[in-house]
Amino acid sequence: MIEKSTYKGISVIVTFILLLFFIGLSIILGYTDTSIQTSYKAFTQFNESEEHIIIQTIRLPRALIAASVGASLAIAGVLMQTLTRNPLASPSILGINAGAGFAVVIAVTFMQITNLQSFTWISLLGAAVAAVGVYVIGSAGREGLTPMKLTLAGAAMTALFASFTQGLLVTNEAAFEQVLFWLSGSVQGRKLEVLLSVLPYLLVGWTVTLLISSKMNVLAMGDDLAKGLGLKVGLIKIVVGVLVILLAGSSVAIAGPIGFIGIVIPHIARRIIGTDHRWLLPFSGLLGGILLLGADIGARYIIMPQEVPVGVMTAFIGTPFFIYIARKGGGNQS
Repeated sequence: MIEKSTYKGISVIVTFILLLFFIGLSIILGYTDTSIQTSYKAFTQFNESEEHIIIQTIRLPRALIAASVGASLAIAGVLMQTLTRNPLASPSILGINAGAGFAVVIAVTFMQITNLQSFTWISLLGAAVAAVGVYVIGSAGREGLTPMKLTLAGAAMTALFASFTQGLLVTNEAAFEQVLFWLSGSVQGRKLEVLLSVLPYLLVGWTVTLLISSKMNVLAMGDDLAKGLGLKVGLIKIVVGVLVILLAGSSVAIAGPIGFIGIVIPHIARRIIGTDHRWLLPFSGLLGGILLLGADIGARYIIMPQEVPVGVMTAFIGTPFFIYIARKGGGNQS
């Protein structure tokens, strides 16, 4: 029998190798026919051919962005589900993605900002406003913050921001054309500079998440027990909230509001590796990167030579899973 820690270590290593494999597939596969040999030479013997330029300037950034965004959204989903003890919690369900997207649409509509690199702070601000709004609404009443009230508050906030976004776009045709593809969620056409502009925030989010992973295990036991064990519950909740805003807001700034990864991946990861956050958080990040890379690769072939926005692909994958989790009642979060 393999010990649990050995099994978890092997699972993480295998998943990491699988992530590298999908990054390789993302670089090789697409409308322009390339091969492993051509991709290798694009980095070792660059000759300025069309294939080499596409691999270096389009496909490599696209693969790295998809892996980073998928990992960040999955980790944010784990953090939110543990924080709220709500199996349906995720950046897309609790309005954070919608808030970030609405902030970007305001910037495009009223300030004529079109540079993706300028979206970072705007997106983070929108995510923060949405998170605070959901928390305030969900905390109202005698019962305080409960998983059900949080879900309802998130749904209301998502609907509110979605309505505002649609209203602004209807009245501004130019802005509609500029952000339509971004709003559906896409990693197509993103340059490496866009990832580099938010990479510091993502690195901070990933690093701090790993540092507090053991404290997340204590928090998952419930507030009363966590306080009894000496955990500063209020402080850790604030830290987790900031991490979710950093990870989700940065992801939306790069790729638009991509949904369902934060719901699907945490549940799959728990089934495979268990509920210990020291393993669950990094494993979920790896799985999230794989899922978004796979969805992006599939999006290239459905209506080739055109592409389906990857946000549509993740919705196609995630919606049945969301319905399953909702009908089942969520599953164990402890």
